Amino acid sequence: MLNFELPYGESTVKVELPEKGFVGEYHPQRQSITDSENALVEKALNHPVGTERVEQLVKPGQKVVIVTSDLTRPCPSDVLLPHVIDRLNKAGVNDEDITIVIALGLHRKMTEDELQKAIGKSIYERIRVLNHEVDNTVYVGTTTRGTRVEFFRPVVEADFRICLGNVEFHYFAGFSGGTKAILPGVASAKTIRQNHSHMMEDGAEAASIYDNPVRMDIEEGVSFLGIDFVLNVVVDEHHRVIDAASGDWIKAHRILAERLEKSGIVPIEEPLDIVIVSAGGYPKDINLYQAQKAIDNCAGVLKPGGRMILFAECPEKYGSKTFKEWITSGKKPAELVKGLKENFVLGGHKAAAISKVVLKTSEIFLVTNKEFAEEKLVGIRCFDNPTEAVKEAFGEKGMNAKYAVFPLGASTLPKIKRGE
Repeated sequence: MLNFELPYGESTVKVELPEKGFVGEYHPQRQSITDSENALVEKALNHPVGTERVEQLVKPGQKVVIVTSDLTRPCPSDVLLPHVIDRLNKAGVNDEDITIVIALGLHRKMTEDELQKAIGKSIYERIRVLNHEVDNTVYVGTTTRGTRVEFFRPVVEADFRICLGNVEFHYFAGFSGGTKAILPGVASAKTIRQNHSHMMEDGAEAASIYDNPVRMDIEEGVSFLGIDFVLNVVVDEHHRVIDAASGDWIKAHRILAERLEKSGIVPIEEPLDIVIVSAGGYPKDINLYQAQKAIDNCAGVLKPGGRMILFAECPEKYGSKTFKEWITSGKKPAELVKGLKENFVLGGHKAAAISKVVLKTSEIFLVTNKEFAEEKLVGIRCFDNPTEAVKEAFGEKGMNAKYAVFPLGASTLPKIKRGE
C-alpha cells in the first residue's frame, strides 16, 4: 500500500491507497524561490507593468480605497498591505485618507476578529476597514452583454483605487485576481447574478481568458469605473507568496495568469478510473461552495463512470443558503443543470456545476467532517472516514483501477495529453 498525507482544513489527513494502478501524485510545477515574500512584493512594486509606481501615481489629499479579499481567498493581505500603505504614506497620503474594503461578493461579512487577523493588527488599528455591502451601490453603466453594473459606493466615490488579490484557476472566469476584486468583489447582487449567468456559455472555463464571456463581461464592467493600480500574487499551499506582479489592472494580471497556466496545468497520459483530490486545505475547503473549484479542476481527467474522492473539511458546511437549498433538494443532477439553464440563480450555479461533473463522470465521494457527512447531497456521497471512501471507490472500480492523487486540487489543472 502507498501512504499519502493530504491537506485538510488547517491540518492534514492520512490516506492509504493501493500500489497497483497508481499513476502519479501531481502538484503545480513550482520554480525554486530564493527571495522572501517581502522581497518578491517589493520587487513587483518597484517594477510595475504598464504604469508608474503607485507612489508616483497617487497624490496627497486623494481619498484612496484598497480592495482586498475576504477569508475565503488565500490572498495574504497581511503581507501585502504594509508595503502598499507604506508607499502611500511616503507619497503624502495620510492614514485617515485610506480605506480598506473587503471584497465579499455575496459571502458573509467578516467579523472584527477575522478582519484583524486577515489584514494584521497594526494595520487594522490604523486604517478604516469596511466590509462590502451589496445594497449600498452606485450604477456605473451597462455592458454589451446586458449586465447592469453597480459597485459599492465607497469604492466608486474614491479618488484612487488599488486592488489586491491572488491569482489561481477559476472554473468559469478563467482565473481569479485582477478585476474580480471589483466584479464580483464589490458589486451588487444583481450585477453578480447577471455576470455569472454567462458561466453556462462556451469558453467560460478554467484557464480561459481571451474568449471567456464571463471574464470579458467582468473587464468591460470594471472599465466603467477603472482601477488605478493592482498588486496580484500567486501563493503556494502554505499561503506564502511565490510570485507577484503590480501595475496596470489588465497587464499585470495577464502576466501572472500566463505563468500560472504554465505551472498549474499538468499533463496526464490517459483518462483515469479514480482521482483522489484535496481542495488544498483552509481556506479552500472552508465550505463546499469553495471546495467545488477543486471538483471542477480535476474532473476533466476522469473516465465516464469514474470516481472522485474529494477531501474537504467544510467547517462552515455549505457557504450559501441558496446553494444548500439546491444541493440538498433531492433532485437529480440533470434537473439541477436544466433548472439553472432555464432560470439562473446564484448559489444554484454551484450545485449545477457539481451536477455537470456528475453527469459527465459519476458520483463524487466527499470525505468531510462528521456532522457534514450526515447530509444528503445531490450527486455526492459523504464520508467521515477516508478508509471507507477509498474502500467503496476501489470496490466499485476494481483494485486494478488507474488513479492519481492531486493534493492541491484548487491550484492544479490536470489535462489529458493530446496526440501530436
